[in-house]
Amino acid sequence: QVQVVESGGGLVQAGGSLRLSCTASGLIFDDFHMGWFRQGPGKKREKVSCISWSGHSTYYADSVKGRFTISRDNTQNTLYLQMNSLKPEDTAMYYCAADVNYCSYSPNLWGQGTQVTVSS
Repeated sequence: QVQVVESGGGLVQAGGSLRLSCTASGLIFDDFHMGWFRQGPGKKREKVSCISWSGHSTYYADSVKGRFTISRDNTQNTLYLQMNSLKPEDTAMYYCAADVNYCSYSPNLWGQGTQVTVSS
């Protein structure tokens, strides 16, 4: 019953954009910090972006700075990741996570993931 569910992944050409969404249920959404992780084939998990419970603090991996924007709507229990200027190296499974600690590597709750594929 406590879960986060991602959506919005798909196929896009290099230079294009996608917006990922993550909807939470069974938890008090604004009591949790949130984050996005990704893992490409044969690669280790990468922390992409984090946002504090209030939305006042954010973090971005160097690889996505200036291209991705994390946001949240606490009235809708929803987390977003706007991805612009996509590159083939952004191809990965993207996971949403809820965390009692801000931007840790051990989130309390993971989603099942949504696939993003960027063609060259």
